[in-house]
Amino acid sequence: MAAKPRYATAADVFGGWRDDLLTGTQPTFYPIGDGALSRIELGPGLVTLLGGAPGSGKTAFAMQAVCDALRLTPALRCLVCNVEMPPSVLLDRQLARLGGIPASVIRYRLLTDAHGERLDAGLTALEGFAERLAFLRPPFELSNVAAAADDFGAGLLVLDYVQRIAPPGEHADRRAAVNAMMDYLRQFADAGVAVLAVAAVGRTRDAKGRQSYDAEGLNLASFRESSELEFGADDAYILTPDKRDEEVVTLRHVKSRHGATQDLRLKFGKAYQSFAPLDDDAPDVGPLQATLAALWDGAPTADKGDDDGC
Repeated sequence: MAAKPRYATAADVFGGWRDDLLTGTQPTFYPIGDGALSRIELGPGLVTLLGGAPGSGKTAFAMQAVCDALRLTPALRCLVCNVEMPPSVLLDRQLARLGGIPASVIRYRLLTDAHGERLDAGLTALEGFAERLAFLRPPFELSNVAAAADDFGAGLLVLDYVQRIAPPGEHADRRAAVNAMMDYLRQFADAGVAVLAVAAVGRTRDAKGRQSYDAEGLNLASFRESSELEFGADDAYILTPDKRDEEVVTLRHVKSRHGATQDLRLKFGKAYQSFAPLDDDAPDVGPLQATLAALWDGAPTADKGDDDGC
């Protein structure tokens, strides 16, 4: 028996679409910061893809986005599925950022009385949203993600990284599994959840056939394992380092389903696991503000080297 055709005419959907349009109700977004960071759309119904080479800062950026979204949207709850780092390490790094204390000082537990005020500020900031942030425990499978998100009431899901999380069912190979994963994530978004999917990218080849993570060669097709990743995402970004300045990265906006792509230039302070926008139109900072910022950032240097980004 032939399947019954399923479709809707424009007339069928016109009334509801028109009523929604004329209410003037804007889409819901979860802001993650000021300046250029305010242009990143993270919200219900959207799948946002974040990629980059190893060490480019993908996890650091994702966790900064999560924590600041929780700070700026008091009703938001978030579930993080990170297959490589335990919650303690993720919290270490956010404490470094929010407290202005080098990550190496926190990692090696070299805190002294001199860090007291900044430590208190960082801990207070983390405690402010701790009840609304959850970390998935193994197994790192999508069925467990869905069950935990429902139980916790998460409005934002973070999958880090998406190629290492198993979707339900059996699949011929990893590529087929990632295709299925993105299909499920789209369904999660359609159910009203915001999804931030962190993804690995593949190496590119230069003119001599050598493989590398050359920033200039990374593009929408660089996401490893699946073309479905880039097709299924509403927005896709790739973190790329600046060859001239190791503290500068570009968040390349390689896909935007709802508007024009807009690259963002960011300063990545690896010592503090912190990203800050480098806005070309940023207002001038006066001498008192500059002095205050210098004092705040002037944390003592640890005996051990600073951590790199992940």
